[in-house]
Amino acid sequence: MTQDISASTPAAAPPQEAAGGTAPDPKRRLAFAVVLIAGFMDLVDTTIVNVTVPSIQRDLHADYAQIEWVIAAYVLSFAALLILSGRLGDIFGRKRVFLVGMAAFTVASLLCGVAVNPGMLIASRFVQGAAAGLMVTQILAILHVIFPPSERGKAVAIFGAVTGSSAVFGLALGGVVVQWDLFGWEWRPIFLVNVPVGIAALIAGALVIRESRAPQRPKLDLLGMPLALAAVALLVYPLTEGRRLGWPAWTYGMLAGALVLLAVFLAYEKRRFAKVGSALVEFGVFRSRSFSIGMAVWFLFWIAVGGFFFVWTLFLQQGLGWTPMHAGLTAATFAIGVGIGAGNAPDKLVPKFGRNVLVAGGIVNAIGFVAFSVLVAHYGHSLASWQIIPVHIVSGVGFGLIVAPTLDLLLGQVPGEQAGNASGLLNTVQQLGMALGVALTGVVFFAQVANASGEAADEAAPALKSALSGAAVGSEDQLLADFRTCVRERADSVDPSEVPGVCRKDDPRVADAFGGAIARADSVSYSSAFRTVLLLDAGILVIAAAGFLTLPKHSRPADAAVGSPEPTEVTA
Repeated sequence: MTQDISASTPAAAPPQEAAGGTAPDPKRRLAFAVVLIAGFMDLVDTTIVNVTVPSIQRDLHADYAQIEWVIAAYVLSFAALLILSGRLGDIFGRKRVFLVGMAAFTVASLLCGVAVNPGMLIASRFVQGAAAGLMVTQILAILHVIFPPSERGKAVAIFGAVTGSSAVFGLALGGVVVQWDLFGWEWRPIFLVNVPVGIAALIAGALVIRESRAPQRPKLDLLGMPLALAAVALLVYPLTEGRRLGWPAWTYGMLAGALVLLAVFLAYEKRRFAKVGSALVEFGVFRSRSFSIGMAVWFLFWIAVGGFFFVWTLFLQQGLGWTPMHAGLTAATFAIGVGIGAGNAPDKLVPKFGRNVLVAGGIVNAIGFVAFSVLVAHYGHSLASWQIIPVHIVSGVGFGLIVAPTLDLLLGQVPGEQAGNASGLLNTVQQLGMALGVALTGVVFFAQVANASGEAADEAAPALKSALSGAAVGSEDQLLADFRTCVRERADSVDPSEVPGVCRKDDPRVADAFGGAIARADSVSYSSAFRTVLLLDAGILVIAAAGFLTLPKHSRPADAAVGSPEPTEVTA
């Protein structure tokens, strides 16, 4: 679940307004609808696969490593294209790059939907992620061109709120698709639905989006691009795959190599900008202390919520034993809170309270996580949807209070000609924060599942012993010992779909008794691990809330402060 916030350099006022205050683009609302659909499709496809994993694995006869790659391929290729695609929009035109990305995304979705083996699905997901990177990174730049300053803040806030909710919507949609098994196609409709939507968006985008480029077309950085791609890949790959692989030494080597490459990239970009006047990353944005601190706080925020989203549905399905549809529809209530927070933050709260809205958002989100932890501790495996929904809404309100106004507040700290560069950096930081959040949370969560396996087995053992006694199967002591071994091996397994041999029993009576006891043990261990993650994420959110206090109270565009006008975009 991510909100994509990238744009390309520079973001500026529409030329009509800059040129003399004439009427803004009459097709701007239609164009806004098209780019909103693109952002929505991207975020849905980021999360929708998570709840369809068992169906994909069963249908394609895939092993768990291949399923992990189905998820990771999208994230890796998307993250790798973030910086490059913004610059391509500056050079070749934002509309053109957006439409190319949309076309490739549509074709890749079709290939995903008709995949006949895991390899084809993984390759198609790589293309789909790269296409999403091309198309989504143009969105904020397009919004800055088609909307006048008086409408721009609200448009960006709506975009942030809708796309922020769409990741949660993906969880619900995935659950419904799997449960309904539309046309007997199982998981395939989650990708095929993008095809007609993508075709319609392509046609509409060609008609209503106005072309724009940077006022001074930058030169293509042929050395900086591969350096940036390599640095991002070396960083995101081990964060995405490290836990499944057991964190071998080479994953740490990749992380170290990523830092070295990043240093080389930054040094090269600084030198290139001094000599050529054009670079993938322009360092003027870092002159704003408020923006730099805000970017660090944004990174912390996405570590917290990225980790939460990763284990959230794991707890609902593996811990509570809910069906994908039950888990997805319950998770979707988070979006209700997001709508409340995001719907009120930009126009009603931020003009009056400024940065304090972000501070309140972090605290409210943290309160929701703590309340969720209390519910899990009290009710455990008997937790019901109606008990979870209120804390989902509270957490969602806090999330919405942050994601809707943050862009406008942070981008207001840099000059207008650097706004696209700044928003591209913020999007990259967001993606890396989510990847790091998933990696760290995975380590903490599954370590706690393993640590709690003994307690989980102890709690489930009495019920198992009673069931075995009633079934009169004999060898109860050996079966109880097998059960404890089963719980421990399942907790230590990287693949949650793997069933250790000791867990398999030929006698139907024993198998039924084991199944019920394993479900009870899972609820204990997963509840313990989820509570730990919730409290950890709540602490990070409180730190982020304190960090927001360092920002200026209100967005103060640097252009206005120095009296320099925004540059005029080249449009067609």
